[in-house]
Amino acid sequence: MLGEIRVIDATEQEGALVLSFRGRLDSGNSNDAEAIILDKLQNGAQRIVFDMSGLEYISSAGLRVVLTAAKRLKQVGGRMALCGMRPTVREVFSISGFLSFLVVCDSESEALSKVA
Repeated sequence: MLGEIRVIDATEQEGALVLSFRGRLDSGNSNDAEAIILDKLQNGAQRIVFDMSGLEYISSAGLRVVLTAAKRLKQVGGRMALCGMRPTVREVFSISGFLSFLVVCDSESEALSKVA
């Protein structure tokens, strides 16, 4: 399903919500992805790890989803970390300046420790 983001796994690990993405996060599906994340936040999630290891591409619309989640979590004193970025996805985060204020880890276990 080209152009569709699928949360393939939403699990709770060590008291944090781990959301794993696959495929592309772009204007074709960013609203759906944001709705899923905001629903999790509204239902009390305050510690979130985005596992990006299955994400092949992210556009500016996808970056907006991540930024919205980060802002909402900051408002409630929550924490967020991203992990498993492929080089092409990491480059988009770097060029956008997001790496300067987001917590980005190499592994899920490291990300879980950052949101603990």
